[in-house]
Amino acid sequence: MKRLLYISTARSILDASELEELLSKSRAANAKADLTGLLVVGGRRFLQVLEGPDQAVIQTYERIKHDPRHFALVKLHDKAVEERAFGSWSMGYEQGGEAAASASLADQVNAIVASIADPTLRAYFTGFAETHAGT
Repeated sequence: MKRLLYISTARSILDASELEELLSKSRAANAKADLTGLLVVGGRRFLQVLEGPDQAVIQTYERIKHDPRHFALVKLHDKAVEERAFGSWSMGYEQGGEAAASASLADQVNAIVASIADPTLRAYFTGFAETHAGT
């Protein structure tokens, strides 16, 4: 099994309906491909982890790389894993800025990733959330 984490920049900020459509399609495709993960959005920046069968992760990342809605994809973490960190989520999701609930993005993300055993993976998400909490 593979876990891949990347960051990218949207060409424009997606409104709530665009994000909901993206999440709906991603969740359906991920469930079909046996992928799990988490997407955190801060302004125009996206941090996403995908985990599952090696070929499914690779194919999904290749599809994402060619999506014209964003650019500057940087792979941050790509390794084989024994078990999933996001096993029950076809795509967990958190967003900062005005669309976020009363808790800050950093608080929401910290709660989600608190149980993740890999300290590097946890740090990527908490750092991203702290940096993009107000965007």
